Amino acid sequence: MEELDGEPTVTLIPGVNSKKKQMCFDWGPGEMLVWETSLNHKEKSEAVPSCPFIYVIRKDVDVHSQILRKLFNESHGIFVGLQRLEEEFTGKSRKAQLVRVSKNYRSVIRACMEEMHQVAIAAKDPASGRQFSSQVSILSAMELIWNLCEILFIEVAPAGPLLLHLLDWVRLHVCEVDSLSAEVLGSENPSKHKSFWNLVTILVLQGRLDEARQMLSKEADVAPASADMCRILGDLMRTMPILSPGNSQTLTELELKWQHWHEECERHLQDGTFAASPHLESLCKIMLGDEAAMLEHRELLSNWYHFLVTRLLYSQPTVKPIDLHFYAQSSLDLFLGSESSPEPLDNILMAAFEFDIHQVIKECSIALSNWWFVAHLTDLLDHCRLLQSHNLYIALSNWWFVAHLTDLLDHCRLLQSHNLYFGSNMREFLLLEYASGLFAHHSLWQLGVDYFDYCPELGRVSLELHIERIPLNTEQKALKVLRICEQRQMTEQVRSICKILAMKAVRNNRLGSALSWSIRAKDAAFATLVSDRFLRDYCERGCFSDLDLIDNLGPAMMLSDRLTFLGKYREFHRLYGDKRFIDAASLLLSLMTSQIAPRSFWMTLLTDALPLLEQKQVIFSVEQTYELMRCLEDLTSGRRTCGEPSAQQLQDDDIETTKVEMLRLALARNLARAILREGSVEGS
Repeated sequence: MEELDGEPTVTLIPGVNSKKKQMCFDWGPGEMLVWETSLNHKEKSEAVPSCPFIYVIRKDVDVHSQILRKLFNESHGIFVGLQRLEEEFTGKSRKAQLVRVSKNYRSVIRACMEEMHQVAIAAKDPASGRQFSSQVSILSAMELIWNLCEILFIEVAPAGPLLLHLLDWVRLHVCEVDSLSAEVLGSENPSKHKSFWNLVTILVLQGRLDEARQMLSKEADVAPASADMCRILGDLMRTMPILSPGNSQTLTELELKWQHWHEECERHLQDGTFAASPHLESLCKIMLGDEAAMLEHRELLSNWYHFLVTRLLYSQPTVKPIDLHFYAQSSLDLFLGSESSPEPLDNILMAAFEFDIHQVIKECSIALSNWWFVAHLTDLLDHCRLLQSHNLYIALSNWWFVAHLTDLLDHCRLLQSHNLYFGSNMREFLLLEYASGLFAHHSLWQLGVDYFDYCPELGRVSLELHIERIPLNTEQKALKVLRICEQRQMTEQVRSICKILAMKAVRNNRLGSALSWSIRAKDAAFATLVSDRFLRDYCERGCFSDLDLIDNLGPAMMLSDRLTFLGKYREFHRLYGDKRFIDAASLLLSLMTSQIAPRSFWMTLLTDALPLLEQKQVIFSVEQTYELMRCLEDLTSGRRTCGEPSAQQLQDDDIETTKVEMLRLALARNLARAILREGSVEGS
């Protein structure tokens, strides 16, 4: 098995003395129960303080955040839409659609981040405020990483446009300049504001040269001595060649123009044009790509990747994607120096600049607190077809090497699984982890179903395992789960859920609901059990409950013999109520002679025959009467020979004895009347 990159994080349980006590635990879906115990029985007599609490340790705590739930819900729709649109992607429109999907994901992250920021400001509890601020930082880092991956892996911007995208990236994520600009311009005399030159410098560092020229014009208006210098530097800013989106010039033309412009800037600096103004001279040095001049404003740059983009803007405007990692690594080293070490975010961004997609995903999995980011980013990159080939074409320009090596690796089955011990590819592995986390929440589990659906290898198996563990607290929730299982032909899960609901209904004495669920589960044994309960209730109360259900069983009554009997017995009562006595008598007799009726219920059936035997009209024929007499004798003799307690009770109980005598008398009378009637019919 692959070795761990580092030691796992130790989670301390508050109030537990680990030196004297040990911990017990029990795994659950998405969480673990932990409590203190003592396995040394000899020390029971010692009065050692113990922890009376049971702790719940959750793997994915972010799913319980109200604000982050919006992130999960909104991104779910984007994810499902991406899977459905996959078949429609063709040619050039494919890239545009994927970029649009990526921007949709980023807009959801930003909206969630802004809402979290407002909550952090409004928080009254300092601890809560710090927690929300920490979440804002995490969401900001997520958008920063996603935006960079969008530029490098999805847009796949070539030399020239690449720098424009990186400038937009920095401007979007280093946004303190906007508040500073509002503060300076809102003052009575902007050029005299203490932060005026800081603002101009930041604008130059971000390549916002038009805004910087406007600020310099304000300085020229109030300081005639520096007006010429401001005009010259403003002209240099205006004439700086940069590849605009609608411009048709080639990179060679751009490089020539940029070289001439660079030489002009250097000539002004050498001639001492800006010597009288240290601020303007510093700006000119920055525009010449002087790294020392840039690093003098380290606090305005705020981070190394801002320094990287500024450095590229003024020294390598046509940088190629393949060279990015060289400049990124040197910018990181120069900016941090030898005193500080890179943070996890730095490592992630550096991996992206190196075009190492798998390292980006790995670092994000370690650094971020949930699986949302890596699951959705990996899925999007997989749709961009970047995970299959390991992106060898980015590092190499020789297609022969890439084609033949990839073919060989594919035959070795190394490109499909990425050597994951989980048994599926990287995309599926991360989606399964994310969906498992969603199933730990009482309502977000419904989103997890769709993520499992789009995991072709292990998604269905995982869904079956997780859906069985959903607590069915309400019937409404159970119906949702049941609908999901039925839509996916998950027969065993449907039966299991129906049986659980049927059992709950039986415990609550809701026999109609219990019977309905057992029929839906096609569980003959449980349907028999519920039917017996119906019959027992009838014996005790003399009437049936849930008549609508029993009257409309239809073909479902064939599920079990007992259920068939229940339906037919109810039909007997209906025929009797409609005064269709002959049909009722035939049905009653067939229930007994076909052995479908439970023997314990025979006495009830024979008692039901009494009113028919006492009718003025002869209902039972001679043959039918003999059958009833045989059944009565079988019942009474069987009870005597078996010696069962119920048989003894029948002999000892006066009521049962009276019933038997009344039945025998009624049967004898009916037999006589039937013989006379049939004899007279034959004689005539």
